[in-house]
Amino acid sequence: MKPTQIKQPEQFGRVAVLMGGTAAEREISLISGAAVFQALKSQGLDVEVVDVTGSAIDALTGVKADRVFNIIHGRGGEDGVLQGVLEAMRLPYTGSGVLASALSMDKLRTKLCWQGLGLPTPKWFLLKSENDAQACIEKLGLPLIVKPALEGSSIGMSKANSLTELIEAFRLAMQSGCDVYAEAWVSGNEYTIAVLNGEALPVIRLETPNVFYDFEAKYRANTTRYHCPCGLDAETEQRLQALAVSACEALAVEGWARVDAFIDNSGQTQLIEVNTVPGMTDHSLVPMAAKQAGISFEELVWRILETSYG
Repeated sequence: MKPTQIKQPEQFGRVAVLMGGTAAEREISLISGAAVFQALKSQGLDVEVVDVTGSAIDALTGVKADRVFNIIHGRGGEDGVLQGVLEAMRLPYTGSGVLASALSMDKLRTKLCWQGLGLPTPKWFLLKSENDAQACIEKLGLPLIVKPALEGSSIGMSKANSLTELIEAFRLAMQSGCDVYAEAWVSGNEYTIAVLNGEALPVIRLETPNVFYDFEAKYRANTTRYHCPCGLDAETEQRLQALAVSACEALAVEGWARVDAFIDNSGQTQLIEVNTVPGMTDHSLVPMAAKQAGISFEELVWRILETSYG
């Protein structure tokens, strides 16, 4: 990992930590934001919290800041909307820009980009109504995992083992108010790869007794196991890291991100999604990978803030 670029806290100026938001991930964002705020404050930075409860423009009115640490997860914070506001206000901010944020938030468009570049991702089927369920099964088989295209933290996702379950899963995902798609179920090991300034951190293997790595497994359960080192041989881990970097480059992702992937039972890697504002809670994966690389939480937050310099 390259040395940090900024050496003194006053060089950052006044920093506004944007957290909260109005998406389903608000609760997680507030926890992440509190951790980021404390880490910055402990290093002598001039920092303030901005809890966005509605319009980001309203929340930023009257705020005197030189740059923004964005830790708002999900829609309104991770999808290009907030990035556009900050661009218009000429406020430097952490992470990806408008295009990469919008693309990465939309899992369907993400998969289309990867497909166009020949990067591996599971086959999928866009479900426009319950009437598409049978055709979906005929194309992809069973089991399937059904996902809202614009949600994060596994919100609205469920596994379907039958036609009836697929219809039920579609109805649940539709509550998110966005496109819904079914994806071929991948049997194998699940991994996540943090990318910081174009460099992949150590890979983490995820293990949960749940049906899949859902919201409960991510943030609340004590039964989820995180393996770092991940157990892959060095060559395979390096290939996975390189693929994660390529997956980010395909979407113009900048600064920091987390790529989720599987290695299926045949040994084939499958890209699942990219998170451009990953969690920073005590269960979160980017801090875990950074620690394995010898980077403390405080240094990680400092390095992410450096990405606001573009």
